[in-house]
Amino acid sequence: GVRLPQLREFAKTGFDAASARDFLDALPHEYYEEDLLHGILISRMKDPREILDRLDAFLPCVDNWAVCDTTSPKALKKDLTALLERIRVWIKSEATYTVRYAVVSLMNFFLDDAFDPAFPREVAAIKSDEYYVKMAVAWYFATALAKQPEETVPYFERRVLDPWTHNKAIQKAIESYRVSDEMKARLREMKIKTDRR
Repeated sequence: GVRLPQLREFAKTGFDAASARDFLDALPHEYYEEDLLHGILISRMKDPREILDRLDAFLPCVDNWAVCDTTSPKALKKDLTALLERIRVWIKSEATYTVRYAVVSLMNFFLDDAFDPAFPREVAAIKSDEYYVKMAVAWYFATALAKQPEETVPYFERRVLDPWTHNKAIQKAIESYRVSDEMKARLREMKIKTDRR
């Protein structure tokens, strides 16, 4: 029941370098809060290569969306090439939250200046029945609609995603303040009607 702000504060003040390393090496952890703390400690690291190695060790232990999404190291911006290499490994994983982490990383780091039209193709190609993977794909495409609309709208026009993910991405985009009213009107016309029996 330890709150996230307290865990963030503890990550700042509760470890020296050696004890932080010992904690990060002690996988898997027993408690949810330990996993959150682990993700926060990784997020505070400065060396992209060390972060990526720590993520490789940690992601197989992640079993929920909160830990997955809390682990967000800004320093990965310093080596996007190395990050992309790992993303392309993670996205093929059998582990739900490793795949989710790959998709969320593509969304967080590769929808602005580092965008490439290959990235939404790779996300659209993910085949999974896992709720938290499908939600990540929907979140990715809703965010891509706001940031890269010309490259993203065709995925909705051609109905590339499965109906549930397609409609969830539209719902998220319509709820977003970053998507124009004109685009929201177009998206409403593109919803896929599903049998609700």
